[in-house]
Amino acid sequence: MEEKPLGRVLPPVIALALAAGVGLAFFVDALVRPPELPVDTNPAPLAGHTLCAAVVVTFLSEEDMRAALPSFRDDPKARRVFVDPPSASLLAVPGTDLKAWAQELHARYRTAERVTVIDSDTTAAQLNLTAPPPKCPREGEY
Repeated sequence: MEEKPLGRVLPPVIALALAAGVGLAFFVDALVRPPELPVDTNPAPLAGHTLCAAVVVTFLSEEDMRAALPSFRDDPKARRVFVDPPSASLLAVPGTDLKAWAQELHARYRTAERVTVIDSDTTAAQLNLTAPPPKCPREGEY
């Protein structure tokens, strides 16, 4: 049997090894990446929900809040919308900078009386609590 020169065998072996490495990297990434969170921006009552990472937009009247609801529903950064007259609490999609989003919402909704960020993890870290609350889950609510 005739031996093949190393120059003819080596490139396919290297290509196969690289392809296997890339496939393994995608597989590991899929295992490590957390699952996508469901998005449901239909307004729901806030009662019964304990939010730990959200933006709260408070309006002067319930009418102003209701007028803003369609645009909250369409906001690509919103994952859930809760209402409690006359305010709307918005849970963000993972990776959203809550402070920057709050500034954006404040500029967009001129009829809003106040736009507040709820971030229990940051607040607990700033207060140096000896017994901090449990870490806020990705969902933004306990």
